[in-house]
Amino acid sequence: MNIRKRILTGDRPSGKLHLGHYIGTLENRVKLQDEYETFIMQADVQALTDNFDNPDKVRESVYQVALDNLAVGLDPSKSVLFVQSQIPELAELTVYFMNLVSLARLQRNPTVKSEMKQKGFGANVPVGFVNYPLSEAADILGFNADLVPAGDDQAPMVELTREVVNRFNTIYGHTFNMPKILTGRIARLVGTDGGAKMSKSLGNVIYLSDSHDEVEIKVMKMYTDPTRQRTTDPGKVEGNPVFIYLDAFGTDKKTTEALKQRYRNGQVGDIEVKQYLVEVLNTFLEPIRVRREEYELQPDLVKKILEDGTTKARQVVNETMAEVRKAMRLYGS
Repeated sequence: MNIRKRILTGDRPSGKLHLGHYIGTLENRVKLQDEYETFIMQADVQALTDNFDNPDKVRESVYQVALDNLAVGLDPSKSVLFVQSQIPELAELTVYFMNLVSLARLQRNPTVKSEMKQKGFGANVPVGFVNYPLSEAADILGFNADLVPAGDDQAPMVELTREVVNRFNTIYGHTFNMPKILTGRIARLVGTDGGAKMSKSLGNVIYLSDSHDEVEIKVMKMYTDPTRQRTTDPGKVEGNPVFIYLDAFGTDKKTTEALKQRYRNGQVGDIEVKQYLVEVLNTFLEPIRVRREEYELQPDLVKKILEDGTTKARQVVNETMAEVRKAMRLYGS
């Protein structure tokens, strides 16, 4: 009998992971892997909803995203890394949940609405894309997870999942736990362009795998205070991406606070502040780069981690599905 509480979280493998992913969810995954039974999903089926014409990108990204998870410190002896498409029972559960939620409810999901607009789908949005929140609900409940570490943009998905739990348990009897979301210590990391969100599709990201030079190039191009024309002009710290990143990744709070005060007083230029941020980020990223390189030299090991993890994960989902089929009085259950 499972006595440890369980985590289910994951990533859509459509490219490498970035600093926003770290703040939003990766950091919490690493912290909690000793306390919770932890399952980390490579959500390749969901990635296909807007990359269906580019399956090679998704397939390669499964490997790259696995590397990123291992590089930040997830231990495969403690955390189970698995591939969504290799567990068909999750698709079965998605189909059952489709009877519990209306199309109008799915279309009201603010994250889906925002992504549809960003991708320019309009009336031609694929059914699979509109339905992916239910797929996420099936992923979470297939593991009967208690906690979902995720970015704040996933809160509507977890809320929908909780609605599914209420509906299913009311109709069929208590079957699922009520999951909760755990967001990062910063609700949403802004992009390097000052945009509301760091996003691969917007090209405003710093990847966890970026080299020293790549980090420097990106930081030196970062948006700061557009009203500031000269070094001696008082600068705005609040909402300034450079200082947001320093607060998020800097360990020397005294130096950061001193820079903020000098910036407000017009006593330091953007270049000096950015140079310090380059130093801070490269110090943070260096151990991640080292671990990533170690795993990159062992591709067969990474593949085995995913294969073994998928086997373990499918066993858990099959146990859940036996309970689901029994609760639904399905033939043969």
